Amino acid sequence: MCGLSGCLDLSRQRGPGDLESIVTRMADALAHRGPDDRGVWVDPEAGIALGHRRLSIIDLSPEGHQPMASACGRYVIAFNGEVYNFRELRQALEAAGDRFRGHSDTEVMLAAIGRWGVEGAVRRFNGMFAFALWDRKERRLHLVRDRLGEKPLYYGWIGKAFLFGSELKSLCAHPEFLGEVDRDAMALYLRHNYIPAPYSIYKEIYKLPAGMMLVLNLSDGRSLPKPAPYWSFREAAESGGDRPFEGSYEEAIDALEILLRDAIKLRMEADVPLGAFLSGGIDSSVVVALMQAQSKQAVKTFTIGFGEKGYNEADHAKTIAKHLQTDHTELYVTSEEAMAVIPSLPTLYDEPFADSSQIPTFLVSKLARRHVTVSLSGDGGDELFGGYSRYFVGEKLWNVLHRVPGGIRRIAARGMAGLSFLDGRASRLADVLEADGAEAMYRTIISHTNRPADLILNAHEPRTVLNDRDAWIKSPELFDRMMYFDTLTYLPEDILTKIDRASMGVSLEARVPLLDHRVVEFAWRLPLSMKVRNGRGKWPLRQILSKYVPPKLFERPKMGFGIPLGPWLREPLREWGEDLLNEKRLRSEGFLIRPRSVGNGRRTSQGGMMHNIICGIYCSFNHGLGQGRG
Repeated sequence: MCGLSGCLDLSRQRGPGDLESIVTRMADALAHRGPDDRGVWVDPEAGIALGHRRLSIIDLSPEGHQPMASACGRYVIAFNGEVYNFRELRQALEAAGDRFRGHSDTEVMLAAIGRWGVEGAVRRFNGMFAFALWDRKERRLHLVRDRLGEKPLYYGWIGKAFLFGSELKSLCAHPEFLGEVDRDAMALYLRHNYIPAPYSIYKEIYKLPAGMMLVLNLSDGRSLPKPAPYWSFREAAESGGDRPFEGSYEEAIDALEILLRDAIKLRMEADVPLGAFLSGGIDSSVVVALMQAQSKQAVKTFTIGFGEKGYNEADHAKTIAKHLQTDHTELYVTSEEAMAVIPSLPTLYDEPFADSSQIPTFLVSKLARRHVTVSLSGDGGDELFGGYSRYFVGEKLWNVLHRVPGGIRRIAARGMAGLSFLDGRASRLADVLEADGAEAMYRTIISHTNRPADLILNAHEPRTVLNDRDAWIKSPELFDRMMYFDTLTYLPEDILTKIDRASMGVSLEARVPLLDHRVVEFAWRLPLSMKVRNGRGKWPLRQILSKYVPPKLFERPKMGFGIPLGPWLREPLREWGEDLLNEKRLRSEGFLIRPRSVGNGRRTSQGGMMHNIICGIYCSFNHGLGQGRG
């Protein structure tokens, strides 16, 4: 796990020393991602410079130093992540005649690219990765991101310089970076609580979407090619529906367990101490159970707890750990300790991000880093196996709504809008009633506000997967379509962003075995009846876990990984929040319109208080965007 940065400068006005100095500064902005080593490679004739910060995980020797050149000298790579099947690939390459000087996955990647081409090699990689590859022969830059979006990669033109890096702070370190805030991206933030790819908080700076590759030719000048997929989640999902698993339910459970055991075994490869996050829920418990089943030593597990009732999973995790006989560490955190994390959040995330579970995720990462350098996580199970309650709510709601003619629903919506005493609840119901289809209804359910551009000066909400019908999956099951949306949006842009920034903020590598692409593809071959039973999702994961842990230890209502944000905003954080929401301050910053009745006279969907909270959270993050100047 590392941090990469780079610059392709077309001005030809910078000498090799200047390029090296700039990219060194860009790389050093990512020192938290790679505290063990720093590397810079420059080709002044081409104007290309690559920077790297290394967190040593596999092959701790200098042979793993990056940026790394291929044995043939044609390719140079700066790579963030892990290719877990590198040993298998190495054997195939050695059989074909390749020879290796070290033992890193980076060297195997370069050899694979040299033999099979960039796309041919990437299709063989099983891992989480983002990398920049310079082809010295073709004078071509490749930017590549893993299939599910576990590792981040930003890019964009600043004048005559094409910049790229693992985090925005790397791009902000370039001397010509101005960082003009994109008001349209702010509208997306107010809807989702995050900014989805390909957008970022800055104009003309983009996130490379998951499963995509961008190729930039030096001869094309200041162009911005459209990223192209080398793997499509939509194709994987639709293909799974076209050729469903035909075995029995028991055979499906066995096949999934075999896949999961191998995915976890691959992710237990490390030359440094390794452990796992354990919340006591289904997903993390499955991961830890299969880790312990394949380990000769007690697996190190970590969890944090809160004293507030309803926010503490530590007792459940402790019970699971005791049964599995892991080497368990727990830490109870006070509200003061949790709130002390808040000032560091803008630096961690670089752009608005308002999932409150970022705080406990950072704290459990910090706890784990005291003992290990790598930690496995159970993320992904909800999106793949139907674990969120909103899927059940959405399905039941649409079963009722679709029977009511659209005209009648629209009349009812206008009537609800007039019931001001119901405030946000009436407005949310009115928005649901107006939805012109099941997908639009689901977008309303998962949105934090349904007219976000009305809250921002001079903003228009851009197109995303959620409102682009051409990007929707063809499936008769609404349940499947909701999981599809979340896997393309919420999973990479919220869940995986959160775990990447929180873990890398303390130089910890987090690995997510449930998102092995083989598991993802298999999950979409399972009929919905094999994933959801008796009104509960994640049925196959429950059956696998029951082989290792008695169901009474894990069968309970889903809690989520949250904090008591409401009580904090009403009491210890109230003064802080009200200061951020000061009307004079909002006017002076020139972004947000004071929350009020907007548009057609209807209040925005969450009501005034919720908008105050959302806008307050945004202001706190915007206040921390100081690396940009604009």
